[in-house]
Amino acid sequence: MVRMSAEDRRESVIRAAMSEFAQGGYKGTSTEAIARRVGVSQPYLFRLFPNKEAMFLAAAQRCSQATRKVFSDAAEGLPPEERLTAMALAYQRLIHDDPELLLLQMQTYTAVATAEAAGDHEFGTSIRRGWEELWDTVLLALGGSTEETTQFLAYGMLVNTLVALGYPAGHRLWEGFYEAARP
Repeated sequence: MVRMSAEDRRESVIRAAMSEFAQGGYKGTSTEAIARRVGVSQPYLFRLFPNKEAMFLAAAQRCSQATRKVFSDAAEGLPPEERLTAMALAYQRLIHDDPELLLLQMQTYTAVATAEAAGDHEFGTSIRRGWEELWDTVLLALGGSTEETTQFLAYGMLVNTLVALGYPAGHRLWEGFYEAARP
């Protein structure tokens, strides 16, 4: 039997945390469930991460990185006028192929809003940094257009909401997204 390194085990915890937090949210997910999914004890889990919040933030950061990579990869090598459409379609595929990623995004927004409402402003610092990096990725891909970046991300949030509410891709409420994604 091959033993996993601490770094490999940490990676397993992040993947498990992404899945567990996507399904249960921050409040509804126990560290016990994450440990069980990975196949480690809770004490070992806390040797890899100091607390539940650190696990959640690592999962949220990984989610943000995956989204940025999808946008960067979709826009790479394309003429500027084709990038918006390519990124929009790539994001559609991402949330279709990995619905847990979308769920984790939504859970992240909820967790930060809850923490902010309770006066915990530090919790959202890492999440906001991830959003700023996402903004910068899209801004660069779209040639520095603040207006296009704002519209693209606004439609992305609309898509997240439509999918979270169960509206299928062909529904009439998606029309604005399709219009924005057309060259």
